[in-house]
Amino acid sequence: METFLIRALQLIMSLSLLVIIHEGGHFLFARLFKVRVEKFCLFFDPWFTLFKFKPKNSETEYGIGWLPLGGYVKISGMIDESMDTEQMRQPVQPWEFRSKPAWQRLLIMVGGVLFNFLLALFIYSMILFAWGDEYVKVQEAPFGMDFNETAKAVGFRDGDVLLSADGVPFERYDGDMLSQIVDAREVTVLRDGTKASVYIPEDMMQRLMADSVRFASFRFPYVVDSVMANSPAARAGMLRGDSIIALDGKPITYSDFRQAMAERKENAQALLQDSVNPRQIALTYVRDGVTRTQTLEVDSAYMMGVYVCSDASRLLPVVRKEYGFFESFPAGISLGVNTLKGYVNNMKYVFSKEGAKQLGGFGTIGSIFPATWDWHQFWYMTAFLSIILAFMNILPIPALDGGHVLFLFYEIIARRKPSDKFMEYAQVTGMVLLFALLIWANFNDVMRFFF
Repeated sequence: METFLIRALQLIMSLSLLVIIHEGGHFLFARLFKVRVEKFCLFFDPWFTLFKFKPKNSETEYGIGWLPLGGYVKISGMIDESMDTEQMRQPVQPWEFRSKPAWQRLLIMVGGVLFNFLLALFIYSMILFAWGDEYVKVQEAPFGMDFNETAKAVGFRDGDVLLSADGVPFERYDGDMLSQIVDAREVTVLRDGTKASVYIPEDMMQRLMADSVRFASFRFPYVVDSVMANSPAARAGMLRGDSIIALDGKPITYSDFRQAMAERKENAQALLQDSVNPRQIALTYVRDGVTRTQTLEVDSAYMMGVYVCSDASRLLPVVRKEYGFFESFPAGISLGVNTLKGYVNNMKYVFSKEGAKQLGGFGTIGSIFPATWDWHQFWYMTAFLSIILAFMNILPIPALDGGHVLFLFYEIIARRKPSDKFMEYAQVTGMVLLFALLIWANFNDVMRFFF
């Protein structure tokens, strides 16, 4: 329950900021061109509003709605979410959106997208300034990677060190690297000290989406972080910091140990028939530079009773880079642009059968936030969501900013406006499509939760 509340709070805070900035972009450009903004609302407010106020001598009412699906600004003389068609039947007023030249209306409509993108660039820059950049260089990962079953089916093996895709070297394990892999014909890996090639099928991304399991993860050594009282490990004298390097004389990593214990549990009866105690193991570990061997018997769940260190910065070679205040801005801009490119490149998979199944709603969005409060991750996820919000809103779909922009381009080229009736139908159609997409995405979340 605590994890749910922490993630829910982060999601609400993040979305609130993004909505305020987005709608603020529309608001500021509208006021710049002397267009009246009747209402500025965080979240939607059908039937009633949780809170509202109107400053003295202001034309704008500010409020907070009860339905946290977005927000809006009601701009005079514009067909939008409010569907105020009565206003559109009145004579055109000089303070209305429809009275302004097309280029001004275009800037008002792209203001939200522009502000979201600029917000993402600013957040990325401040993240780099405050925390710097830190990552594991995949080519230098000492134990290689563990791969999911889909990756193994095309030729990857646990322990492979990823080197390059179609001759382009890998730097870090992130979304860009995964895109390199699925778009490549050949991936080069280091396997048992020798280079090997893995040939990637054209439908690799569809296979990975159907698998719904992380493509790969770093293999790391089995280093004890803490020992439970009265556990097999405690009785054997194991201590925090012990690094286990072999099981029954065979070199292992943490994932190897878990797999070996699972196999022992599964084959327990067969081992007992061979007069072998499946729970009896011999561990070789390093303590203070000295290698030791200890025999112990795991419990009935085939556990030793230790917590494992999983901090990559302590276990793997990490590249760290610090940024000064002014250095952070070009680096943040580069990070934001690359993030947008990667997201746009991956959009093509959304329109596949497997991509549609992977669409997620608020549950999926909330799950990307950490289970414990972490400001670094909060801001990183907020910047990423700001990129997504900017891109999704500029898509040429009626009811989105991109739909209005599309009709404005038509007006500029054809030199005549679409009729108000057409705009009304387009707005309703777009809203129906968006609500259907919202329902489908959240339905996927429900199905994933229960099944």
